Amino acid sequence: MFFATVTTAVLVAASACSGGGNNSGPVTLTYGVWDVTQAKTMQKIANEFHKAHPNITVKIQVTPFDSYWTKLQTAVTAGTGPDVFWMNTANAKLYATNGAILDLDSDIKKSGVNMNNYVDAIREAYTVNGKVYAIPKDVNGFGLCYNKTLFKQAGVQPPNASWTWNDVISAAKKLTDPAKHVYGFVAPNTDEEGWYLTVLQSGGQVITPEGKKSGYDQPGTITGIKFWTDMVLKYQVSPTLQQTTDTDPEAMLTSGKVAMRYCGSWEPEELAAVPYGKANLDVAPLPKGPNGNRDFYSNGLANVIEAKTKHPEQAWEFVDFLGSKRAAELQAQTGTVIPAYKGAAGPYAKSMPQYDMQVFIDALPDSKPFPASENTTAWSDYATQQFANAWTGKASVADVAKQVASKMNQDLAAEQH
Repeated sequence: MFFATVTTAVLVAASACSGGGNNSGPVTLTYGVWDVTQAKTMQKIANEFHKAHPNITVKIQVTPFDSYWTKLQTAVTAGTGPDVFWMNTANAKLYATNGAILDLDSDIKKSGVNMNNYVDAIREAYTVNGKVYAIPKDVNGFGLCYNKTLFKQAGVQPPNASWTWNDVISAAKKLTDPAKHVYGFVAPNTDEEGWYLTVLQSGGQVITPEGKKSGYDQPGTITGIKFWTDMVLKYQVSPTLQQTTDTDPEAMLTSGKVAMRYCGSWEPEELAAVPYGKANLDVAPLPKGPNGNRDFYSNGLANVIEAKTKHPEQAWEFVDFLGSKRAAELQAQTGTVIPAYKGAAGPYAKSMPQYDMQVFIDALPDSKPFPASENTTAWSDYATQQFANAWTGKASVADVAKQVASKMNQDLAAEQH
């Protein structure tokens, strides 16, 4: 684990640098992000910030996500990391508990920032051991993307807010056409756009609230995962694991090969970029689960300050602006993300009139903090790998879930200091 050998060094360096900022002269801050598309908007925000703070210039550094975390960890260890950078919920506790990012509580108090302005699930995800380590940037909503043309051709009523899992299954059966190689639904082996959207709806959980025990072996969790494997194996209304490995599920949707797919709020821009997707797709609310709710785990990004920054005061000024309603509205206008700032999502809803974008926003009250611990990837990657056996029928969901829970509990126990 990366921080295991550098924790002390990071903490010492962080405390040594924490008072190094001043506002007397020109300062250039570096801002680490991973999305080229969003970088354009972030630059616009940085330029607007610079107008109000002429002594502070922001230089955006874009690193592709595939290498972002590896390069960031190396840079943070060497003391050359970005002054401000994007953080996700899976890594927040790792960076916070190892002193790699600054605790923002004092800055928040001095500046009068109201943390209740941000979507609850995302605000809570970045509060570690009672302290706030990030200002939320955006939040993921989810819905059921569907092919309205295929529905019409099959004589099936399109999905609506009353739909349950049973409605999805029933429609998927009618929409599946083996002769045309068209499936009613696509059920990939994945967590964020898969079972993280269903386990809470059946009374399960991936991790207990205190973050010390796995919930994978709970009956409700098993039910939530089985919803997906049944689509492949029992009802045969979804492509196989091999097919979804060979071809991206989103591409299946935008090519008319699948009629329904659970999708995230960042995807409409990608769907609309494909002519077929722009003309034939739409979005409906997440179907209700057995417990009658639409609860789901939501991820979302936030902005953090590197613990070794030489300009903590200026970095905070920038992070404060990044968390403002104005910055949120600028992001919302792109239709790429839903800002985590409450009440600023209006422009997002109007960004692509061909889709019912409001569905993603309306889902947010049902969002819950993304499952995470200090070393999230250790058990989350393992879970995805092992559940492949359930997707192919080599093992039952219950057996795999028990195995995953056992390994995850070991990983969580190892995190306890």
